[in-house]
Amino acid sequence: MDDYDYIIVGAGIGGLVLANRLSQDASVNVLLIEAGANRMGDPRIDTPGFLSTMYGNPDFDWDYMSVPQVHVNNRQIGQPRGRVVGGSSAMNFSVAVYPTASDFESWKALGNAGWGAEDMAPYLRKFHTYTPPSEATAELLDINRYMKTENQGSDGPVPVSLPDVYGEFNKAWDKTFAQLGWQTDADPIQGQKLGAFTSPLTLDAKTGKRGYAAAYYTPEVAARKNLRLLTETTVEHVLLAQEDGDVIARGVQVKSQDNIYQIAANKEVILCGGSLNTPQLLELSGIGNADLLKSHNIPVIIDNPAVGENLQDHALSTINFEVADNQVSGDIMRNPDVVQALIKLYEETHGGPLSGMPLSMAYLPFVDGKGAVPKEQIDNLLSTHLDNENVPANLRVQYDHLREILLQNDDASSHYLYMPLQLQMNADKTTLSDVLAKTLPGNYICILVLNSHPFSRGSVHISSGKSEDKPTYDPNFLSHPFDLEIMARQLQFLDRVVETAPFSTLLKPGKRMPEQAKNLSNLDCAKEIVKERLFTCFHPAGSCAMLPKESGGVVDSELKVYGTKNLRVVDASIFPLEPSGNIQAAVYAVAEKAADLIGARS
Repeated sequence: MDDYDYIIVGAGIGGLVLANRLSQDASVNVLLIEAGANRMGDPRIDTPGFLSTMYGNPDFDWDYMSVPQVHVNNRQIGQPRGRVVGGSSAMNFSVAVYPTASDFESWKALGNAGWGAEDMAPYLRKFHTYTPPSEATAELLDINRYMKTENQGSDGPVPVSLPDVYGEFNKAWDKTFAQLGWQTDADPIQGQKLGAFTSPLTLDAKTGKRGYAAAYYTPEVAARKNLRLLTETTVEHVLLAQEDGDVIARGVQVKSQDNIYQIAANKEVILCGGSLNTPQLLELSGIGNADLLKSHNIPVIIDNPAVGENLQDHALSTINFEVADNQVSGDIMRNPDVVQALIKLYEETHGGPLSGMPLSMAYLPFVDGKGAVPKEQIDNLLSTHLDNENVPANLRVQYDHLREILLQNDDASSHYLYMPLQLQMNADKTTLSDVLAKTLPGNYICILVLNSHPFSRGSVHISSGKSEDKPTYDPNFLSHPFDLEIMARQLQFLDRVVETAPFSTLLKPGKRMPEQAKNLSNLDCAKEIVKERLFTCFHPAGSCAMLPKESGGVVDSELKVYGTKNLRVVDASIFPLEPSGNIQAAVYAVAEKAADLIGARS
């Protein structure tokens, strides 16, 4: 095909969902362009336990590194991003965690009609098909108490399941939070969850293989005559033209094997590059802060300083706890003989530890070492940290919604995550490979704390006028002091978790790393640990926000870039506020809704 109606840039979740849905209409031609290769069928992607082999590997990973983080002891923090068909869904931890209803209600209240909780609920189910767990796993996790099969997706492309990989720690996690007063029968997908739960994974229960966005690109879809996938091809910029006062996207300029050429689009160009690549491409195309563009000799088509701003991410901090002598953890996989035995088990049975990471979660309100923080104390902290006249008006509106969530003790603002292995951080540059290195002797598990709704805002901007040069990535973690205040208190609550049975019975009393974590009751000590042990949870969002233009928006509620007639963005960069939980489910939902928006207006 030489003639395309839609050109989609980026074959991650957004791009693959749109390519599938739009090409269902045989009367339109669709081109999907991906900078990475098509590695569907590669065992490193398909085998959930092989995910670490892809981090830092240029065949799979953009492998971004932040600038020194001023508020995190000047540490530099890596950000893996998928550079392959499937995008980051091809290399993530496969967790399907659903946002709270209040997250989408905030999106709607910020000026986005049609993006509330009721609007988005069908799309959280449309992308996946849920397979219930085995009876043994269902009983171990007490999963039927809160996760109802009829609430889940039943005919979407992505398989979602709970494999037989869970153990005593997952069981104890649920019972321990119940002892602490945090247990409900609410299904997380319905958006009102508080307490402990085990999220399903995007995995195929029958084959043990990863389920990811490539599920939208089946052989039947690939065979459509009106769809073409162009891989290992970099989009250098969008071809923009002025017409009757509008800016029109006429196509894209691409580079493949040193060949540079242009491809025309009759209807729309849709950017799905993710929260770091999409703002870079907009700026390279002449849409962004005029001063920045001029400094790199890029003609200014649309002056919008909001491009690349409003970057949000779930920062995490974590403590390692040594397991009791009668327990094991994922740290045993430092032994090559164990790894080989598990590979053989996986090949023969499609099961075993390589078939999925046995994570468990908890959604809680704002907590500290004593439990839920009283509303009066939260009010005082909010006054101290938020009542600042210097806050820009657009951020003040966002912060008002975050304030409301924090004050509601029946809404989730804290996210806890159990992981069955140790995590390590460096004092300078830290990549995800460093984090997973298992440098401590012995067997550890860790518990991660995440502030679900960060106040800090970062940025991502071009470093030059060349598409091959990585953008300058500055998540600006902990730049708002309230984030540190919240996370330090969350860390203090870990004392309650690990000292409460039955979880406490699975650990060696007092055996923690780092050593200073034994003193979590001291808030200043907890703050230092947060900074020393901070890393990203790989959820960058918001850098091309769906907000009114005067409020720092880049796209409108139909995902069209302000000032353009037919240029859209469909990825996590449009999130006006970071939602709760791992964001892949939310990105699928956004992409499915976008497909309906675009199809309805074709």
